[in-house]
Amino acid sequence: MTEAAGLVPKRILVTGGTGLVGKAIEKVVADGEGRPGEEWIFVSSRDADLTNAAETKALFEQHKPTHVIHLAAMVGGLFKNIRYNLDFWRRNVHINDNVLHSAYETGVQKVVSCLSTCIFPDKTTYPIDESMIHNGPPHSSNFGYSYAKRMIDVQNRGYFEQHGCRFTAVIPTNVFGPHDNFNIEDGHVLPGLIHKVYLAKQTGSALTIWGTGKPRRQFIYSLDLARLFLWVLREYDEVEPIILSVGEEDEVSIREAAEAIVEAMDFRGELVFDTTKADGQFKKTASNAKLRRYLPDFQFTPFRQAVKETCAWFSTNYADARK
Repeated sequence: MTEAAGLVPKRILVTGGTGLVGKAIEKVVADGEGRPGEEWIFVSSRDADLTNAAETKALFEQHKPTHVIHLAAMVGGLFKNIRYNLDFWRRNVHINDNVLHSAYETGVQKVVSCLSTCIFPDKTTYPIDESMIHNGPPHSSNFGYSYAKRMIDVQNRGYFEQHGCRFTAVIPTNVFGPHDNFNIEDGHVLPGLIHKVYLAKQTGSALTIWGTGKPRRQFIYSLDLARLFLWVLREYDEVEPIILSVGEEDEVSIREAAEAIVEAMDFRGELVFDTTKADGQFKKTASNAKLRRYLPDFQFTPFRQAVKETCAWFSTNYADARK
């Protein structure tokens, strides 16, 4: 009677199942990473308003999951966070509390929630690791989202200590890939740049990049992250969170990321940096040493290849992509 043989049935509910990471998990499961005895249920905001406790509880009672991957959140890029810090805090605190408490009340065996590297202290030493989450205030630009996400870690420890629940969390670095939100104003940096390059190429205009292009980020391809989510769900037994990221050596500047997109989309125009726009946090270099202790041989998709695949997906699906 082994789980690998598919004899221990799992009903896995994925909140935020139609978003960037949810779609990536759905794809890797469909492409052969799913196991016999696993039933996958992907839900979105159309299925329940997770800021509403009664609707969240009803969703759990309807599907009766044994496991949950919790991806649902109010998310956005730098400039949306700056404008709506209170909204980010309130909505995400409600969502997370409702999901975790419904999971506890309905006897869910394991919850894997998704955090973000922006939760780490603004003033810190690098590389950041899992032990440093609560060591100081996050960057002021997105304190609402950051504090709400930090509270998942607090709640996970509380549910474990008080009720013995196996609730944990992962901390990805900057995720990108097909099915992202490519909105230029409110999306994250990489999908926003992809959309900008697409439009600049169509109109024959220059590509304007907000900020200096100097900030540095570790980008993780959504399909790589999806494979790691499955490993965490099945194999990772700690309540303490784990950073899911490419190595420190794979960090790239915003300028380098833009150049990779320009190359992938064969853009021949001029690059202009609008230095009147904020850069946000200069860097948030994360250590993946803990992940490597567990999975020393995990192969990440090379950054330029992942950018190329994402650009191709966006160009093919432009009419229907979120933007």
